[in-house]
Amino acid sequence: MAAADIHIEREPSRRPPSGIGIVHLGLGAFHRAHQAVYLQRHLDRTGADDWGISSANIRANRTLVDQLRDGDCRYHVAEFSDSEHVTLREVTAIREALYAGPDGPDRERLLARMSDPAVRIVTLTVTEKGYFLSPGSGELLTNAPAIAHDIAHPESPDTAPGTLLEALARRRSAGVPPFAVLCCDNMPHNGRRTRRAVVSLARHRDGELADWIDASVAFPSSMVDRIVPAMTDADRTRLAGLGIDDPAAVVCETFSQWVVEDDFPLGRPDWGAEGVEMVADVTPFETMKLRLLNGAHSLLAYLGALAGIETVDAAVARPAFRQLLRHYWQQDATPTLSLPAATDVAAYTDGLLARFGNDSLRHRLQQIAMDGSQKLPQRWLAGGVERSIDGADINVTALGVAGWIRYTAGTDLSGQPHPVDDPMAETLAALHRRHGDNHAALIDAFLALEAVFPAALRDDRRFAQQIVGALTRLERDGVEATITALTLTSSDRDA
Repeated sequence: MAAADIHIEREPSRRPPSGIGIVHLGLGAFHRAHQAVYLQRHLDRTGADDWGISSANIRANRTLVDQLRDGDCRYHVAEFSDSEHVTLREVTAIREALYAGPDGPDRERLLARMSDPAVRIVTLTVTEKGYFLSPGSGELLTNAPAIAHDIAHPESPDTAPGTLLEALARRRSAGVPPFAVLCCDNMPHNGRRTRRAVVSLARHRDGELADWIDASVAFPSSMVDRIVPAMTDADRTRLAGLGIDDPAAVVCETFSQWVVEDDFPLGRPDWGAEGVEMVADVTPFETMKLRLLNGAHSLLAYLGALAGIETVDAAVARPAFRQLLRHYWQQDATPTLSLPAATDVAAYTDGLLARFGNDSLRHRLQQIAMDGSQKLPQRWLAGGVERSIDGADINVTALGVAGWIRYTAGTDLSGQPHPVDDPMAETLAALHRRHGDNHAALIDAFLALEAVFPAALRDDRRFAQQIVGALTRLERDGVEATITALTLTSSDRDA
């Protein structure tokens, strides 16, 4: 769509002289469209000179770092409320871009930056798998090659927990107070989980160091919410039509939310003035978001992909999928929540449907489907355990699990192949090869994966039978007919 067809608002930014007070691990689209935007607002409002960001990529991808450096660490965020309204924002809050991935030239520079007393906060967006914790037990995966490397070579870490550990060890040795560690990934109790990863890793190095970290380092939890699709060539063409020639640009929705536990011993920016909700306990917010938004996204991802649907907006445009989400929210998810005060859950879920229907984002289901073995325990299964213990029906969750299991076979229901991007992809593929079309054996084998399924669901034979039935019906009748049959049956039972 040409620029003349779009209502454009431009949010100017300035770049006051600013030191670096925050280091961010996980330089990607979400960080640039979320945390960095809140910082930009703070810098624009206050002219602060001590809260700039040093953002580091610790994965094997140097391209984005080079793009940001080539652009003097300036980039654009295009916030689309719909296909005809966009706000263009230039962000300059990132002062430094580092590549500290495997054999990265900036690893020592990153550790030196994190050891600097001026750095008071380290934030992270490294995805659930970046913490190397078992999704089922929460234990550190010490047999993971990257963690084994960090245990053997702690001064040259490959992982986010290892990088935090080495930087904190250096600060302790130098008598520098520890920075606060703020996790911004979609995990329940993400601060506690980050603490567990770092302290568990430290136990393999120095027990006294582990005790010091556990007692002295703040790990506040946070809840982040903004839909930020992966950039495509079509997005870049669209931005070029708006006059934005920027390889580091990001496209996202207008909506944004950030809820943060207020525990920053060395201080923090005045985020509250920029709309961040500073709270004592983030749990009700994170659980609501994980089970209502992220849980719904995963349902769309696996079942939509099996039906050959490409994007979120295309899925929710179909009545069957909208009905599925409403059943999931009402029957499986909402009864497990302790909602934040004054929350209107019906208004919240109506808002989710409107956000999902934003056709300007083209949010690909394959992006959401990544790393299902890491995501499903907190999005579906934790709530499923609560409902199962209460003897309640969780047939929508069972259908979702059946959809995920079928998705991991690597084809949709018409036989079209798709990639399965998951840390357990080889294990899952082996189960499909071993059990083939024997649905009951296949489901039992998946449920036996302790890294994914909690014991209460592994041992729930009714849940297993519901998954078998859902998988059989998906392959026999297709996705939308299966959804329709399930929702009608549930309606009749509830009547």
